Amino acid sequence: FPTYHMAVVVDDHLMKISHVIRGEEWIMSMPKHLVLYEAYGWEPPEYMHLSLLLNPDGSKMSKRRNPTSVEYYRRAGYSPQALRNYLALLAYPPVGEKDMFSFEQLVEAFDPDKTDRFHWVMAVKELLRQQGLNPIRVKSVVSGISGTSASVKQITTMEMPADELASAMTFEARKHIHMDGTDAVIDYQIFGSNEREVDKIDVGLVACTKGVLSSHMDLLKECGLKPGIVDVDPIAITNAFTFIKEIPEDGSVVILDIGSISSTLIVWGQGQQYFTRDLPIGGHNFVKEISSAKDIPYTEAQDLLNSEGFSTLLDSSSSEGEKLSVTERSVYENLVEDIRRSLRFYAKQTGQSFFLKIFLTGGAAETPGLADMISSKLSIECAVFDPFDGLAGADELTITNSSQYTVALGLAVRGGLGS
Repeated sequence: FPTYHMAVVVDDHLMKISHVIRGEEWIMSMPKHLVLYEAYGWEPPEYMHLSLLLNPDGSKMSKRRNPTSVEYYRRAGYSPQALRNYLALLAYPPVGEKDMFSFEQLVEAFDPDKTDRFHWVMAVKELLRQQGLNPIRVKSVVSGISGTSASVKQITTMEMPADELASAMTFEARKHIHMDGTDAVIDYQIFGSNEREVDKIDVGLVACTKGVLSSHMDLLKECGLKPGIVDVDPIAITNAFTFIKEIPEDGSVVILDIGSISSTLIVWGQGQQYFTRDLPIGGHNFVKEISSAKDIPYTEAQDLLNSEGFSTLLDSSSSEGEKLSVTERSVYENLVEDIRRSLRFYAKQTGQSFFLKIFLTGGAAETPGLADMISSKLSIECAVFDPFDGLAGADELTITNSSQYTVALGLAVRGGLGS
């Protein structure tokens, strides 16, 4: 009820609540609460939404058929310390081998970044169940680490013995990844002699931290899967593209993988430098911009984005052809500007400025009008990449938004598809 949402906001404000940590079913109500805070002129608290406590079968716990009352556990003989400890361990993984903590230790060990791990595991298990896949029967999984957690670089360096090159690449990797207190994990491949500089070679370097890799592997194991090859998303996208299309001899191809909260730009061509860059804009930013400009809930903005694209930012009340001022500074314009700056940097570094075409991929690639807008702003042909184009059996697939499967195809290629 509307009065309930108003009461929640007023009560939290009067109680001087600074942080609200609640179940994920409240995510849909957060826009209403933020609007109320804005209307009252109050500073909203920090919000954090946790995965729900579920029954062993994955169903939501209910007070109608589960003992969810604190008083029930008190009468059953459970101590407050034991109940608090158990609930804390459900929220985030234990530290080390211990499973008993004092309240002070729980506070010190709390890490918001770990609270959604259980939710991810349940989501993967549910997906496997829906697809009729038994994790025990899956020999191994080819998986990918996102570009924001890893670094992919082409580096020019002096020719040197293998052991010295390994040390040099490890040192180089530390310049490009966020060190989290664990060692760098690297893989590299020598492309050959550099065409411009004598006694130098071009090397492809992929790196992440041991912490990132271990967390990735542990998550797969918690899902009941056996980790196999671990790739990085930019390489997977490149493999998918070359599996479907041929790279022309002249010029460079540009791929923009648009994810939820960030995007990855990839530039390369035959005999050209391989270049990647992460852009801090994704589909979430598209939805958020529409929600703010139209003053509508997030979910309604998402529906508008899927149906009308960025044209929803046109002011229907203004004169024909006149756009809202927000359009001039929209997230789409910022995205185009990031692409433009990246391509200019690439051209300056390599001397190559002949960009054949921009291919959009990822979950937000098919945003209506996005490809045409990028093409008109940058004067480069732009289209959505279909990872199933020309694949045997593709005509039998009933898939919407096929471009979101580009990374999956690239991982399948790495795992042996087509070999």
